[in-house]
Amino acid sequence: MSQFHPLKVASIERTTRDAVVVAFDVPQELKEKFHFRPGQYLNVRAQVDGEELRRSYSICAAPHDNILRVAVKRVYDGAFSNWANTELQPGDTVEVMPPDGNFTIDFDPQAQRGYAAFAVGSGITPILSLVKTALDTEPNSTFTLFYANRASSSIMFREEIEDLKNRYMERFSVVYIMSREHQDIDLFNGRLDAEKVNQLLSVWLPVEKIDYAFVCGPHDMTEQVVATLKERGLVKEQIKYELFGAPKGPRTTADGAAPRRAPGAEDCHLTIVQDGITREITIAKNNKSLLDSAMEQGIELPYSCKGGVCSTCRCKVVEGEVDMDANVALEDYEVNMGFVLSCQSFPVTDKVVIDFDQET
Repeated sequence: MSQFHPLKVASIERTTRDAVVVAFDVPQELKEKFHFRPGQYLNVRAQVDGEELRRSYSICAAPHDNILRVAVKRVYDGAFSNWANTELQPGDTVEVMPPDGNFTIDFDPQAQRGYAAFAVGSGITPILSLVKTALDTEPNSTFTLFYANRASSSIMFREEIEDLKNRYMERFSVVYIMSREHQDIDLFNGRLDAEKVNQLLSVWLPVEKIDYAFVCGPHDMTEQVVATLKERGLVKEQIKYELFGAPKGPRTTADGAAPRRAPGAEDCHLTIVQDGITREITIAKNNKSLLDSAMEQGIELPYSCKGGVCSTCRCKVVEGEVDMDANVALEDYEVNMGFVLSCQSFPVTDKVVIDFDQET
């Protein structure tokens, strides 16, 4: 199981009025553990006003940058983001898990591909890592970035993006879309929704020139962009996406169906394998997730978002059956192999065995 490691904050830089970039000092003995792929994220943990807070933030650097950093954008009533933007200082220690996430692909120096990315606001953080890696690794590939914000003052990493555009003039293009700041070209005004994506693919970048598309932003935007790309001819394997958070609302299973009431006994005998240790507890069905039920009984399990967005709580069901609610973190092949997100999984059978140690 991935463990938290205390990392010192090496530097803090402000990228916009309400966002900071936090770089970590990774000691030599942890360098291998914290090696990351472009597009991955970090789970961080800190004590803020006596409360333990956990969050996931995308790494906004490329592996060849030899730096580990994340961007934290302040959100309304966001306890961690407000603390990071106002209180966190260089030299402070934050607990960090090794990189995780599947919002990435294997870049190939011999490849000649066309990439497109659609980002809104802080969705640029993993996209920036992917852009930099693609341009550096694949000299024959091109990358087009569609980046939506309210106004130019809220564009994160603008100087870095412009530097990349100047460095890779023949292979990298950027389209800024503003919802509150008028631009001379009407195509670049408004929100990044289905209609706007259709316009961009008709006027700016033909879908036939896209081999892979990356999408990162709020849930509604991501759904619309992904659906539009599929309607225009891209297949599922060509589209990688990541969400800011899971939608809230009545509980449904991952396939959109209403959850069934688990049959049999009211309780489930749950066996948890973690770090080579087996523990057995009894939990109620039709109540709380596997993760919440176990933690309620004092068992510390890995988690971060609790919304089905990250894969920190990933485990494998080796016996029994569960219903999994929201899932935007696991790939289809992982689900087919029996992996689930414990924060979104509810017991169906009277006995369930889950293993956090299995990788395949």
